[in-house]
Amino acid sequence: MRGSCRPKRLPVNLKKSINATNIPYDDHKGLQFASILEVRVSNGGSVSSLGGKKLSVEKADWAVLLLAASSNFDGPFTMPVDSKRDPAKECVNRISSVQKYSYSDLYARHLGDYQKLFNRVSLQLSGSSANKTVQQAASTAERVRSFKTNEDPALVELLFQYGRYLLISSSRPGTQVANLQGIWNRDIQPPWDGAPHLNINLQMNYWHSLPGNIRECQEPLFDYMSALAINGRKTAQVNYGASGWVAHQVSDIWAKTSPDRGEAVWALWPMGGAWLCTHAWEHYTYTMDREFLKKKGYPLLEGCTSFLLDWLIKGKDGFLQTNPSTSPEHMFTAPNGKPASVSYSSTMDIAIIKEVFADIVSASEILGKTNDTLIGKVIAAQSKLPLTRISKDGSIMEWAEDFEDPEVHHRHVSHLFGLFPGHTITVEKSPELAKAVEATLKKRGEEGPGWSTTWKAALWARLHNSEHAYRMVTHIFDLVDPLNERNYEGGLYSNMFTAHPPFQIDANFGFAAAVSEMLVQSTTKDLHLLPALPADKWPNGIVKGLRARGGVTVSIKWMEGNLVEFGLWSEQIVSTRIVYRGISAAAELLPGKVFTFDKDLRCIRTEKL
Repeated sequence: MRGSCRPKRLPVNLKKSINATNIPYDDHKGLQFASILEVRVSNGGSVSSLGGKKLSVEKADWAVLLLAASSNFDGPFTMPVDSKRDPAKECVNRISSVQKYSYSDLYARHLGDYQKLFNRVSLQLSGSSANKTVQQAASTAERVRSFKTNEDPALVELLFQYGRYLLISSSRPGTQVANLQGIWNRDIQPPWDGAPHLNINLQMNYWHSLPGNIRECQEPLFDYMSALAINGRKTAQVNYGASGWVAHQVSDIWAKTSPDRGEAVWALWPMGGAWLCTHAWEHYTYTMDREFLKKKGYPLLEGCTSFLLDWLIKGKDGFLQTNPSTSPEHMFTAPNGKPASVSYSSTMDIAIIKEVFADIVSASEILGKTNDTLIGKVIAAQSKLPLTRISKDGSIMEWAEDFEDPEVHHRHVSHLFGLFPGHTITVEKSPELAKAVEATLKKRGEEGPGWSTTWKAALWARLHNSEHAYRMVTHIFDLVDPLNERNYEGGLYSNMFTAHPPFQIDANFGFAAAVSEMLVQSTTKDLHLLPALPADKWPNGIVKGLRARGGVTVSIKWMEGNLVEFGLWSEQIVSTRIVYRGISAAAELLPGKVFTFDKDLRCIRTEKL
């Protein structure tokens, strides 16, 4: 198969036209693509074509289908017409390269490549005597449907591991980032163009890559961010007269950074790149990879910080502010009673800026850059950023002023960024704000699309509230009828893809991240064990291989809801404070050794890796 894409998208007003697909275009200017399907059959079997659209296999004991596909996309800075790639030739070469391999050979190669990542983490959850009905013979759809009655913990295990499986299978070194559908889009024009959305969706796709111990899967994200940083410099300069780089809410394979078309409530949000930059620092804290920080992470943070410093302006009361500002996709009622979305210093804006500023200051300490002029400006600005404020109803204020919220059950919980995935709100250090977050979550309610459900689960886990975290976990197990999607909010399809609806893959990834947060939480100095374990639902369990900040790998065993023992190992010397149910103990880990501790946090044995 050969084909080409339009060099430019159709105008919006033509997309709904019946004859829009018949509008001619210069086919050599758009992306070119090709695909080759080879069919192998057993001796005595035959393959024939039925009308050029179907293949018929007859008298065969087995058939193997080999598919190769390629395009002439050569990065976001090469126009298709200038690309030197030949997709048809690439497909032929790829098919030819596996001619010598049998199906067994190919399958073994696949397992070797895949399992070296997947097998790093295992999870076993056993339920109480009241919910031990595990439907081994039931279909996946039947198991999802019956979850509300049996709360099968094996299905939680499966969905957790499925999230890791999907990222391993869609985001590997050299690929594009996993988009709204990962790589599993079935439509010529997918919902929301299948584009990377930078106000939660792309970030959530990678939340579990670090605690889930598949850090290599993040590489496409940082490659993509590097492309955004190049285009974002032009956007910062042209749109705002600012230095550094910026990216807005909606991007694409060409690393678009300018505001999207449409209304300000979603289009005007220049914090997408800044949120992504927090992933660069997180990558360092989990891996302790100084070379990554020096060559990739810090340059991204540096450019982003330059933009943020220029973007902030002096406001009233001596605070710095962002203006104009929106809270992603959410409206408020203005003082004149009319709906509005644009104000100044939304809570999420300031929370992201605080996170980026803290990250680059920490990174400068690692790399010996604390005397740089940029870091001096950041430190001076940090003390002038507004505090997170509590509304008169006890919830976190979403905007700089306590505007009336016309949609209290809105799907986004952007103003809670500081708790998760951020770190500026914690149960230990800011209990009043943590209490206000709890009030906000109760006010927002439990209903929402899949990604909203899993974000709320992670937020409840950060609050160490196992009951509510588990309630959000159960919300995802709602079987969605694909023929009647509009009747659902969130849920799972029969193949366990998560639903917005329609299908969006972010909640598959967010679910794995939320379960990880329920079992292990960390900073580079602290390690919290089973902080949000629903002991009555998962009384017994074993998890092996989760990663924690500081470059620590964690394995935990618990019985009857109580910690039994846990193991820690690291590739470098690590000093950490272990915390379990309010009890803490200091531990020092040495490379090449596994340290095993008992329920009282005492080291009981040390073994070589």
